[in-house]
Amino acid sequence: MSWPMRLGIGFVAVLIIAFIALATWEPFYASASATTSSKAYRAEIIRDEYGVPHIYGKTDADVAFGVAVAHAEDDFFTLQDVIAMSRGRYGAIAGQEGAVLDFAYHLLEARDTAVAEFPKLPAETRALFEAYAAGLNRYAHQHPDEVKLANLFPVNGEDIAAGFVLRQPFFFGLANVIGPLVAGEELNREFGPDIPGFPRDRVIAPSTEPLMDPDAADEVASHRPHPLPLPGSEDAGLLGSNAFAVTAAKGGGTTTLIANSHQPLRGGVAWYEFSVESEEGWHFTGANFPGSPYPFLGHNEHLGWTNTVNRPDMIDVYQLQMDESGTRYQLDGEWRDLESKTVILPVRMGPLVLPIPRTIHRSVHGPVIANDNGFFAIRYGGMGTADQLDAYYRLTKATTLDEWQAQLERMAIPSTNFIYADEDGNIAYVYNAAIPDRPEDPKANWRGVLDGSRSDLIWESPVSYARLPKLINPASGWVYNSNNEPYTAAGEGSDLSPEDFSPILGIERKQTNRSRRAYKLLSEAEVLDRAALKAIKYDTVYERASYVETMLSALEKLEAEGKLAEARDLLTGWDLNSDGEGPADALAYLVLRDYMSAEYQNKADYPDIREKLQAAVDHLVQHFGRIDPPLSELLRLRQGDVDLPLDGGSDTLRAATTWQVDADGRLALIHGDSFIQWVEWKDGERVSSRSVQPFGQAITRPDSPHYADQMQLYVDHELKPVRFWRDDVEANAKRRYVVEAN
Repeated sequence: MSWPMRLGIGFVAVLIIAFIALATWEPFYASASATTSSKAYRAEIIRDEYGVPHIYGKTDADVAFGVAVAHAEDDFFTLQDVIAMSRGRYGAIAGQEGAVLDFAYHLLEARDTAVAEFPKLPAETRALFEAYAAGLNRYAHQHPDEVKLANLFPVNGEDIAAGFVLRQPFFFGLANVIGPLVAGEELNREFGPDIPGFPRDRVIAPSTEPLMDPDAADEVASHRPHPLPLPGSEDAGLLGSNAFAVTAAKGGGTTTLIANSHQPLRGGVAWYEFSVESEEGWHFTGANFPGSPYPFLGHNEHLGWTNTVNRPDMIDVYQLQMDESGTRYQLDGEWRDLESKTVILPVRMGPLVLPIPRTIHRSVHGPVIANDNGFFAIRYGGMGTADQLDAYYRLTKATTLDEWQAQLERMAIPSTNFIYADEDGNIAYVYNAAIPDRPEDPKANWRGVLDGSRSDLIWESPVSYARLPKLINPASGWVYNSNNEPYTAAGEGSDLSPEDFSPILGIERKQTNRSRRAYKLLSEAEVLDRAALKAIKYDTVYERASYVETMLSALEKLEAEGKLAEARDLLTGWDLNSDGEGPADALAYLVLRDYMSAEYQNKADYPDIREKLQAAVDHLVQHFGRIDPPLSELLRLRQGDVDLPLDGGSDTLRAATTWQVDADGRLALIHGDSFIQWVEWKDGERVSSRSVQPFGQAITRPDSPHYADQMQLYVDHELKPVRFWRDDVEANAKRRYVVEAN
């Protein structure tokens, strides 16, 4: 054999070895969970006519074990994505998109926080998480053909806790700080009202390098039908919800709580519905996100609550003064070593998983990001804690308003508004947020970039619960929130005043169209009974204010001819109702959303009206042959072979927020009205509730009868009964079985 041939064979052999290494290294590199539970668990699962699981057990831990098994039976696909995120391995599944989350996992020290804080939780709470992990392990062991990633299981309680630590801060906008600092984009620091001397600043912080090789950025794993959204992404300003609570006096004899969350309809922050009941007194029905052993919202026999996203200023940015080596920073005149370590991000590219090294920095302030402008440290509310794991659990077991408030008083749950109602007729609104207890220093611009050399600017804890905006039993008899400021929550004469709260708290001063409509309709109603509340919840009208006024004013000034002029005239005559009845509804739906997004995300400029209108015209003419098709032909709810028409708007109380454009030009809803639960307490009667999901219980199981069986209800503005009580569950049981782990 000639030397060139031997060289060629050797080169091919090296390539083969490299290919095999890149295809197989990641599972071996990944660390296994330190310990897993060896305890025995036993749970009974009863599924009702819609496949909703009702999980029973002797102990709360038994029930948590059953929760994991039931959820895996319905959506193991998404649960694995969440577990991969919780272990810094999502890039091995989802490529570049996953690697971005893995970078955040390491930057925020999600694992280190979980390892340090999980052992400090009460024993019964740790038991809940260990049991939940055991349920996932059981399912993975029994269904190895469904496991996406080698060595992903077994998991333990710390793994589940790490997922909580990672995801929580993104609900109050952490990605809107991390992303720009890493990418070198404008950092928008607008939150509440101007503080005298502290203007709303915008900071430019160019990055020295992209997170990923540019050639790799376009590669995204294609095996997943839908992305795994995370709060705080580009559409963070669009994440929302509606929530209502009404007293019996105002509600015609019924105390009512309405949960109307607006989340992605699929993925890691999509709702999963279930009920739990144990012999230890745990009895609750509601919904969670994948990766949780308990519901995050819903009701028990005595009380219930729901949540909406709020956006207080909970994040501070500090610029560090570095020495010439770039390894030390100054604090109070002394030099300190910057903590640095290299992490490996696994990034799937087709059949290969590339190991991408990245350096993670940390100072006493918190995580540090380096770019061309220097080194910037981040500090945020709830950083370094895991008490929320216990607080959420305790909320589900509270039986009175005082017990419920006692859990919020811990300031353990970093953010989200709470709307509450109970059997005694109490209602409440709490602007819950672990807002940093900042010193009121006139030289410190908390909305800008702080001096990282001053230790006195490094706050240690949140403000007290007493300092948060809250309303208990207002005279109006109702409270609501639609991602608006807390000062419009209960109507004239009952609302809080912004003058009573320090501007340094950074409480947002924002309204949404949903808020304007809800406030108006709730204020005008003499009685808020079931019929009145349903009309409000499914309202599809826009007020001519804010970004709606901006869009219409721009249209009225637009000089155009031909088809563009026809579209302009059609849209300027729009009836401001996205009910699908008007000829301009489809056009408005396509044009308006980017105006809403610009306002919600505090962008400096609104979209160009000519460009947006022309794009909408082109789309409608191409796919429908006209500029005025019914909205129901454009906007669809699609799952498998089921394809149904929708109404609603991106910012109406009937929310159809975000879509994907399908090949036929239709817009398939991917984010909007998600889990809806309607709870009622009537005098002398036990609590009852109704609910609906956009698709069905088994959201990633096309062969299941519950893959799409709630879609028609959702489209028709109807709800199904919640089987909260055991006798009702058994009377409507379609399947019951026992699951065990020995």
